Amino acid sequence: MVNKMIKNGHLIVLGYGDVGKQIVEVLQDNDVHFVVVDMNEHVLENTNFKYVVGNGADEDVLKEAGVESASTVIVTLNDDTNVIFATLITRNLNPKSTILARANSVTSIDKIYKAGADYVASLSIVAGQMLAKMTATCMDGVCEDIDEGIMLYEGIEIEKHHVHKGSDLIGKSVAELDIRHTVGCTIIGIERDNEVITDIVPSMIIKIGDVVAVVGSRGQISVFKQQYVK
Repeated sequence: MVNKMIKNGHLIVLGYGDVGKQIVEVLQDNDVHFVVVDMNEHVLENTNFKYVVGNGADEDVLKEAGVESASTVIVTLNDDTNVIFATLITRNLNPKSTILARANSVTSIDKIYKAGADYVASLSIVAGQMLAKMTATCMDGVCEDIDEGIMLYEGIEIEKHHVHKGSDLIGKSVAELDIRHTVGCTIIGIERDNEVITDIVPSMIIKIGDVVAVVGSRGQISVFKQQYVK
């Protein structure tokens, strides 16, 4: 069962195998609210994070993990049939969530997209790196003034961009920017004051000094940088 109260806007990690553990380490290091779902209660014993014991492809288990109020669901299950079912159930229960899924076989990628995933990584190591790039904060309080990104399946990228003085992002809400419709990208995280915010609500105002994580195709990312990155 869940060992702590779940907060709205949290992340859910389905599967606590090698990739899931790597993702959890990054999320813990950066104080991100998350819940892990895994069938093996033994691997979850003596952990200090919220978890649910059960099949991540089961609707009742997903509801117990708070899928209906989650901002992002990360599917790292070892069986692609379960990945497809978990993605389909998640999309039905929470149409607004961002679903990042790992395909264990390249032949399953299209099926996972059709089930409702926003982005699918075809290799285990890519899935782990993807989340590390999305959530990692600056080392020792020092941020390099460069854009960080990683290539995903079919040219999909996640990049982090620093909001500097003069950026057209400053002072505008996520709803006002509406970059999903104007540019095609989606804001999936904001790093502010050494805290990673994943519950991106429409009223959130972008501030100078923020680090904004966006996901989209190569072309969409390029347009975003041309328009907003100074």
